[in-house]
Amino acid sequence: MLVFAAITPHPPLLIPNIGKEETEKVKKTSLALEKLEQDLYLAKPDIIFIISPHGSYFADAFTINAHTNFVSNFKEFGDLETKKEWSGDLEIISKIDYGYNKNQTPLRMIGEEILDHGSAVPLFLLTKHLPNVKILPIGYSQLSNKKHLDFGYMLKEIIMNTEKRVAVIASADLSHGLTENSPAGIAPTGKEFDNKLIELLETRNTAGIVNMDEKFVEDAAQCGYRSILILLGVLKNMDYEFKNYSYEFPFGVGYLVGNFVF
Repeated sequence: MLVFAAITPHPPLLIPNIGKEETEKVKKTSLALEKLEQDLYLAKPDIIFIISPHGSYFADAFTINAHTNFVSNFKEFGDLETKKEWSGDLEIISKIDYGYNKNQTPLRMIGEEILDHGSAVPLFLLTKHLPNVKILPIGYSQLSNKKHLDFGYMLKEIIMNTEKRVAVIASADLSHGLTENSPAGIAPTGKEFDNKLIELLETRNTAGIVNMDEKFVEDAAQCGYRSILILLGVLKNMDYEFKNYSYEFPFGVGYLVGNFVF
């Protein structure tokens, strides 16, 4: 059963050993994630589905990381100390394997022990009090928006037919082009995209999100849109309220923290 759903950003500087004095500049995001961590703890999940933009990528298929043991480290960001481990769930993986074959969903099973930072950052921050929670890393594709929604709905069918308590998190940085110092410079539709997406989430307008113009999304220089589409597929036909815990862009990248309360 589904017990929790949320959107988080994934900047490595949220990790204390990486951000150091810079973490003060993302205080709003850090506080929102602390609140979300409490919400997740109270939901008591057995497993977390984490949808990341930065794992192994295939244009023509979604990915499920079917490894049984996972390790996060942040060596690529100069942090040699911060590490954490999680376990996978073979039972859930076998159900997804059956489900995607039945529905002819384009999906590839991969086996990678090291988590990408899109998964590792939110999991490190949100599972401090959940030492035994299992995880399932998921990756999106270049397939159509509707295919992403359908994939999420296929996952929902599996989630709702298991006795395990499942949390789903879309790891999603928004526009990378909100200021002159942004990684992408000034993105043509960056601010408009972020504002519109948040508005559509808050008004539960899934159709509006799915039907966003392709060029409008591309010009926003974002990396979280398809993660969110999959999550919205999981939430299809559910009655929920999207609570926006925080949104800021101190480094020119949109960081949104939000909880879907149902």
